[in-house]
Amino acid sequence: MSSSIGLTPDLVRYLAHVNPPEHPALARCRIETARMPNAQMQISAEQGAFMQVIARMLNAKRAFEVGVFTGYSATAVALTMKELNPIGAKLLACDVSEEWTIKARDYWRQAQVDDVIEFVIAPAAETLDARIAAGEAGLYDLGFIDADKTGYDAYYERGLQLLRPGGVMLFDNVLWSGRVADPADTSPDTSALRALAQKAKADARVHAAMTSIGDGVLICVKR
Repeated sequence: MSSSIGLTPDLVRYLAHVNPPEHPALARCRIETARMPNAQMQISAEQGAFMQVIARMLNAKRAFEVGVFTGYSATAVALTMKELNPIGAKLLACDVSEEWTIKARDYWRQAQVDDVIEFVIAPAAETLDARIAAGEAGLYDLGFIDADKTGYDAYYERGLQLLRPGGVMLFDNVLWSGRVADPADTSPDTSALRALAQKAKADARVHAAMTSIGDGVLICVKR
């Protein structure tokens, strides 16, 4: 299973013990995804619990996600949103993969949040641009970005337009298994993550902080 950087198996088990129990659909998603070749793409259970708390703090009613994979993060957030706002909660989920998201849609049905999640298969920048053009700027409470790293800047700019003041955008994998701290690593993905971190730090439009949850999460609160 996926877990936060530096955590021993004993600490992962301890976190699972002290955190709220997973919904059965989340547990099934985590266990089944762990058997897949790309299992490291799934967020950790403790990161899912963290995202649920963020959604609860925001009383999130509208959210967007870029990068669905097998659906753990969308399921976790949608469960909290539906609990808080049984009528009108909506999560826009963006991905380009049919292969992985077929599994996600199964977990959404099991969790009974398929009515909350609007899933769009298309390049995410195009989907977000269409929502901005449709007048949805400033209407979203929460965003989660876990997709192609070289696209993070584009998602950052579009996400800021979609968020309301006080809304939160989370970027996953910003520690990139430690590669961002290696000056010798100048690959496009690593360079893009470093650039985003510096941009958010200097951006007067947001309050930003980076944490070591999961593979690193950059938290941006729109001013």
